[in-house]
Amino acid sequence: MERKIETKCIHEGWKPGRGESRQLPIYQSTTFKYDTSEEMGKLFDLEAEGYFYTRLQNPTNDAVAAKICALEGGVAAMLTSSGQAANFYAIFNLCSAGDHFIAASSIYGGTFNLFNVTMKRMGIDCTFIDQDLPEEELEKYFKPNTKAVFGETITNPTLSILDFEKFVRLAHSHGVPLIVDNTFATPINCRPFEWGADIVTHSTTKYMDGHGIGVGGCIVDSGNFDWMANAEKFPGLTTPDDSYHGLIYAERFGKGAYITKATAQLMRDLGSTQSPQNAFYLNNGLESLHLRMKRHCENALAVAQFLEKHEKVAWVNYPGLESNKYYALAKKYLPDGSCGVLSFGIKGGRDISIKFMDKLQLASIVTHVADSKTCLLHPASHTHRQLTDEQLKEAGIAPDLIRFSVGVENVDDIIADLQQAFEQI
Repeated sequence: MERKIETKCIHEGWKPGRGESRQLPIYQSTTFKYDTSEEMGKLFDLEAEGYFYTRLQNPTNDAVAAKICALEGGVAAMLTSSGQAANFYAIFNLCSAGDHFIAASSIYGGTFNLFNVTMKRMGIDCTFIDQDLPEEELEKYFKPNTKAVFGETITNPTLSILDFEKFVRLAHSHGVPLIVDNTFATPINCRPFEWGADIVTHSTTKYMDGHGIGVGGCIVDSGNFDWMANAEKFPGLTTPDDSYHGLIYAERFGKGAYITKATAQLMRDLGSTQSPQNAFYLNNGLESLHLRMKRHCENALAVAQFLEKHEKVAWVNYPGLESNKYYALAKKYLPDGSCGVLSFGIKGGRDISIKFMDKLQLASIVTHVADSKTCLLHPASHTHRQLTDEQLKEAGIAPDLIRFSVGVENVDDIIADLQQAFEQI
């Protein structure tokens, strides 16, 4: 029987046998013992399943990855040391020097820099596009060497909603997968695979952890993209890997090929491993994810409605408001709520917005978002400060934009904190 997602949050992943720990154990070990050299050799040749070194796989990590995989409805998943590592691996698993991919320009600033600066140094080119352009205009950005399309379900911090159906059609018509960062929505509010997306990434540091305890990331594969049908585009998956005696991932591992390659090749060589301790913390966060997301969304809508009516507020951006340009897309793809993050600006511009932030008492100014505690920051001064004014404009980030992450406190206290800060400016 297929269980509901609330039950999956609690019971998926770790499956204890008779007499085993009911709670997920922390396998705090770098290595795992075998009786013979032959047994170990088979693991190194990917001919047997098992654990031998935590950089590649660990039982605690795998149990948590399996839980996230079940929540998203995928076939395989892997944890990484951060959301940045997850997005890097997701693209680098498909692209080599000389390749190209497409990404929405309004994605998180750290990911924008990763794609625009670091990966460009590696010879991988990214074209940033306005995700709201009509389908026929977006067609012109595809090239013969395009290997993927990347977007965020809900962009950070501009809160644009990705039109899944449009981008699935575009990506698949060009024989490439759609990769979606689902961090803000989480699988509680949106499951991109149900709309045709192929690969999902997460910064588990955010809502999945939910308590600001551990940095982490995750990649989930739907198993639906046919790599062999597009073999010439993805030689890393469809031609022999000399480092594993000529193994061809798509032939040997089928629907598990993408994650197997990311683990056996990228994690082997680059080592962006999540610690078992952080995976344990993450699992605890996942158990209450379904409860927290509902409260985050309820609180955020109430705060957005308060701000929309306030005389000192210039504008408010939250997909749950009927006045929002993405309201229809939010209702379509996220009918149960979007997230707990909103953005707004204060009349008087950038300096007044910064002054207002400094007057808040309950909400904390931190380089974090999507947490149980209410927090905020000023992207133009913080997360996106490396971007030029032109790049900020392209990303839809106004100089006065305040990113406000609504926590799960009593919403009356959050609104009271905002009101007392308004009274001081």
